[in-house]
Amino acid sequence: MLWLATTFLAALAHAQQYPNNTSPGGNDTDNSPLNFATSPPFYPSPWVEGTGDWAQAYAQAKAFVSQLTLLEKVNLTTGTGWQSNKCVGNVGSIPRLGFPALCMQDSPLGIRFADYVSAFPAGGTIAASWDRGEFYRRGYQMGQEHRAKGVDVQLGPAIGPLGRNPKGGRNWEGYSPDPYLTGVAVADTVRGIQDAGVIACTKHFIMNEQEHFRQPGQFEDFGFVDALSANLDDKTLHELYLWPFADAVRAGTGAIMCAYQKVNNSQACQNSYLQNYILKGELGFQGFIMSDWDAQHSGVASSFAGLDMTMPGGTDFNSGFSFWGPNLTVSILNGTVPQWRLDDAATRIMTAYYYVGRDKVNVPTNFDSWTRDTYGNVHYYAGTGYGLINEHVDVRGDHFRSIRRMAAKSTVLLKNSGALPLSGTEKWTSVFGDDAAVGKYGPNGCPDRGCNNGTLAMGWGSGTADFPYLIAPLEAIKNEVASNGGVVQSVTDNYAYNQIQSMASQSSVAIVFVNADSGEGYITVDGNMGDRNNLTLWGSGDALIQNVSALCNNTIVVIHSVGPVLVNSFYDSENITAILWAGLPGQESGNAIADILYGRRNPGGKLPFTIGSSVSEYGPDLIYEPTNGHGSPQDNFEEGVFIDYRAFDKKNIEPIYEFGFGLSYTTFSYSDIKVVKVPAGAYTPTTGQTMAAPTLGNYSRNIEDYLFPANATRPATFIFPYLNSTDLGEASQDPDYGVEYTWPAGATDGSPQARIAAGGAPGGNPQLWDVLFSVETTITNTGSRAGDEVVQCYLSLGGPEDPKVVLRGFDRLSIQPGQSATFHADITRRDVSNWDTVSQNWVISEYPKTVHVGASSRNLPLEASLDTSDYQS
Repeated sequence: MLWLATTFLAALAHAQQYPNNTSPGGNDTDNSPLNFATSPPFYPSPWVEGTGDWAQAYAQAKAFVSQLTLLEKVNLTTGTGWQSNKCVGNVGSIPRLGFPALCMQDSPLGIRFADYVSAFPAGGTIAASWDRGEFYRRGYQMGQEHRAKGVDVQLGPAIGPLGRNPKGGRNWEGYSPDPYLTGVAVADTVRGIQDAGVIACTKHFIMNEQEHFRQPGQFEDFGFVDALSANLDDKTLHELYLWPFADAVRAGTGAIMCAYQKVNNSQACQNSYLQNYILKGELGFQGFIMSDWDAQHSGVASSFAGLDMTMPGGTDFNSGFSFWGPNLTVSILNGTVPQWRLDDAATRIMTAYYYVGRDKVNVPTNFDSWTRDTYGNVHYYAGTGYGLINEHVDVRGDHFRSIRRMAAKSTVLLKNSGALPLSGTEKWTSVFGDDAAVGKYGPNGCPDRGCNNGTLAMGWGSGTADFPYLIAPLEAIKNEVASNGGVVQSVTDNYAYNQIQSMASQSSVAIVFVNADSGEGYITVDGNMGDRNNLTLWGSGDALIQNVSALCNNTIVVIHSVGPVLVNSFYDSENITAILWAGLPGQESGNAIADILYGRRNPGGKLPFTIGSSVSEYGPDLIYEPTNGHGSPQDNFEEGVFIDYRAFDKKNIEPIYEFGFGLSYTTFSYSDIKVVKVPAGAYTPTTGQTMAAPTLGNYSRNIEDYLFPANATRPATFIFPYLNSTDLGEASQDPDYGVEYTWPAGATDGSPQARIAAGGAPGGNPQLWDVLFSVETTITNTGSRAGDEVVQCYLSLGGPEDPKVVLRGFDRLSIQPGQSATFHADITRRDVSNWDTVSQNWVISEYPKTVHVGASSRNLPLEASLDTSDYQS
């Protein structure tokens, strides 16, 4: 079922730089029912109420915001402009109350643009650990580092893109194309970051599944192309892409970043249905919505649609003009935007601030994003405010130990015919591939890691951090072999064919390192504009593997990649004795892989995605060329919930390595599944009304009070809330000022509103997390080595539109040889429910439900039926 097709008022469309609806045209050959889908309006923007465990923070926030003047509220919600302050994003300060400018800083794997910081494993790599403890620890330690550098908001974790297509450039910043695994990972990461006293900003909300055409712009080959529209139905939204965002909200994420592209032809950052109805309404989000950098395309319209903070604040980078700033001041003074909407935005920001305890752990920002010089200009772009800007504070602690362990626990053993673990006493060890060594420019030689040079330990783009050092695999292997008096040689040029063949023929064991990279679309690497062009190995990796393995019958392949790669050409070769996927492991890359290769750690990682034999097996391709002339390319998510392993199962395609697959140096058996039904009440939709929108404090109606102070100077392009004229039309710099617009019905209505049936608390109706069944099985280590087994629990929901199985539980168990452990999973109401588009709520269908437990999505030896008849509506 499509979202209800509703046409916005023409006046609203006129008021937006990019309208919420696009008229059909252009792609005449596409008859998809999703083509040119529309997004229904929903107003007003819900106001924060302090539900769940947010009550104390909400009370503190209201008390703070009640003290603020109109100018101070605008300052709190509007970014000061790109490169205007020390961080990648800052809002204005409130000097009168001693409140500093809030600092927003990338990234999801460490602190971008800073020294003496750690480079953690990427999200898509730590997901392969399937370890809740490591998810939390990584979040907590990243939060500690951000806090110590003076960051208020960490711009992460990332769960959008989810990973609809494996070629998506930023998939590696997130976790997994499975919503349940991603949901667990993001929830634990959010808790970790915020327990450290930093606001987590979960991103990108929502459907940001490719880099090509994510923003409107001029393209060399195509001219101007509007932002892509991701078109999907209500069921797919709830059961797949929204699922982990609900987990993040339930975990307490203080901020959520809206995405660049359109959803059902409405810009994500001013999509009132997604932000007002879904996020703030149905999911009960208590924090604030922040725009992605330059993703705001209107002033009043985006305010009504639920945006609370604009980043970096300008209409464009370094433009000096803002949709908010002075224009938000004008819109309050002339009555277009009610005071309560601005009050709510400010209150949401401060509620998140108090919720994580920023008032108790605040550290002044002690680094500068734009230069490593100790002294320089605070206002980098303007070139003013000279002083101490970088204190070079080392915030790493002993996090290197955790990073090494995380990377090793996230390594997946895909094949092993007895070659591993190595002893370190092999007669002749050879290491091949440019991925084995640090590149010639050094680990930070390319801005934002925008090249593929040397060993790959993170992708490229804003989701990066500088390496304090990078231990390359060759370095760690040399240390290992040398300490045992062995011989180790290397060739790190993939195209040095003569040297490769000569060395391979002498090797008793050959270790070949290969990779595949991707990143954010503002950087193009080897012709890949963020998104990958294909799933092949980079640098002729297949040829390298074949050249080595043709001459060495004990060839081990290690893959560093951003996601799935094609292994067809080598995985079944008898001379390939082992294959490992090591993902993007961060600064301790070499040490971590050596720990696995030489048996100090028994591999226990499992694939967080599927490795197939062709990119076409995964479903619809990315859009690399415009499909609608200069309008929005229409990206129709016709596959619904069937992505990754769900698509392989539906099409009955045998993957090479399935989702959840991973070997060990020991073996495990599964037995004795037991299911206990837990008494739970009937599901009750949420009813009632909200309180009325609170108005906090008063503001002066004297326009002269809002003029730029006569004795103040403005750094170039710095965005202030002040006006430059007592004539509001002149101050707005809007040539259409004074034109009478009719705003959407309800946009300014601050009266009590009906609560949403599927809502009721952060994350959604709290009854969705009622436990209905408890599942237990016995796992026995039948081998001779201690090891970890990731036990996985899947459900078959039974309906004709349901996937064959969906992940609904997992745990990583450490088991000694000959010993057994008990796996436990709680099955919640949400786990066994489907989204009903008619009632707009979760329901348990009448179809039979089955629980499966095993070692991967296609190795499920245990099953039992679930009697859900008592819980059906």
